[in-house]
Amino acid sequence: MSDAATAERNDRWFLGHPKGLAYIAFTEAWERFSYYGMIALLVLYMTKQLLLPGHVENIVGFEGVRWLAEHTYGGGKTMTVVALASAIYGFYSSTVYLTPFFGGLLADWVLGRTRTVILGAVLMATGHFLMAFDASFLGALVCLMLGSGCLKGNLATQVSGLYGPEDNRRADAFQIYYLGINGGVIFGPTVTAYLGQGIDWHYGFGAAGLGMLVSLVIYLRGRKHLPPDPPRRRRATAQEKAARPPMSSRDVAVVVLLLLLLPVLALSVVGNNQIQNALLIWADRDLALPVIFGKPIPAGTLIAVDSIVSVTFIALMVLFWRWWATRFKEPDEIGKIVIGCFFGAAGVACLAVGSSIGAASGEKVGFGWLLAFLILNDIGFANVLPVGLAFYARSAPAAFAGSIVGLYYLHLWAGNTLVGWLGGLLEKMPTSQFWLIHAALVATAGVVFLVVRVVFGQLLLHRSAPTATAVSPGADPV
Repeated sequence: MSDAATAERNDRWFLGHPKGLAYIAFTEAWERFSYYGMIALLVLYMTKQLLLPGHVENIVGFEGVRWLAEHTYGGGKTMTVVALASAIYGFYSSTVYLTPFFGGLLADWVLGRTRTVILGAVLMATGHFLMAFDASFLGALVCLMLGSGCLKGNLATQVSGLYGPEDNRRADAFQIYYLGINGGVIFGPTVTAYLGQGIDWHYGFGAAGLGMLVSLVIYLRGRKHLPPDPPRRRRATAQEKAARPPMSSRDVAVVVLLLLLLPVLALSVVGNNQIQNALLIWADRDLALPVIFGKPIPAGTLIAVDSIVSVTFIALMVLFWRWWATRFKEPDEIGKIVIGCFFGAAGVACLAVGSSIGAASGEKVGFGWLLAFLILNDIGFANVLPVGLAFYARSAPAAFAGSIVGLYYLHLWAGNTLVGWLGGLLEKMPTSQFWLIHAALVATAGVVFLVVRVVFGQLLLHRSAPTATAVSPGADPV
């Protein structure tokens, strides 16, 4: 087989996509196994054991964290265990989406993307194993936040780097990439919830650490199939710097608009991201959980249930839009985001209706209401998160691709910060009102995106050169 034929075969080896996509997708799948496996336990672990007397005293440095939480989230007042756990979750889960910006800078300026991803995987594995001990809880969260920052944005940027400027497979690739993510989310919480809630919390955290090691091994084995790193700015020659295309006035305008849209994207995720926080506490308390082998399933496994639904509907959305494109004009990225926001808002409204019925009857909320939420929410998710990531990656000026993709994750930082604050309201109001607030916020994001599509659609949907064009022959081999 000729070199050209081999290259063509490798370029479509994995579901019609490059072989590198398979390695990146499975790396991310196991990373998500570990991350969501830990998240499935985090709030329940804090409220049922770690923050209770006899354990909370063992956490090194916790009094400073308590003071900061009470003055940031609690207005200076003493916080309940649930409110404190929600605040810690909100800070952690938001910060893991803030650090990718700095991870992008580290990759662009110092280490390169591949080395930065490897560093992130090592830090995350360390953090998961530190979660096995009460004393090192805060150190574990720090390792996980820093490691996630090194890994997340740079992996996504490498997905984009597999494709040329006009290769329309990119958006499809990001949806496949998200399928890998959700595959990990299915198995991670299932394993860790049964180990953590059924045997011992620390067994669950240990399993998450093993999953992260598997992720690292897969990534190391696939290095030769990944796109080469662009030249690092710290070491770039004058010729390489001259080869980078300058930012045009249109690029500047697009970047400004993308930044202004980040708070709107933050509103769009509050319903979905409450799944790992208040929804677990609410479900453990108010939901009629399915019974298997005579016992209700652990509340933490609902994250896996959500992921099963999410995988199903991301796959169905890929197939649906392919079918739609053969018969009608396919909506652009912003149009899909609008559709996703309205589906997401309808999903959260189902939780409000179910909670209202449950409160009126005095019985636990039927599982069907949760399932309706998951279906509608995940249809929305499939049209917001992967599509939005593809949109930002495509629109990013080539010389700043890692940083711009890192900026995309800032909306999840802001959204999860809001989720942490909102979670503290669960004890202070009827749950139907609690969920209606979330539905209204998600719907508001949809309305704003609809207006933006009408006013700025032509500018925002301009196809600028993606990440792949940032690669030059002078790039340092890694």
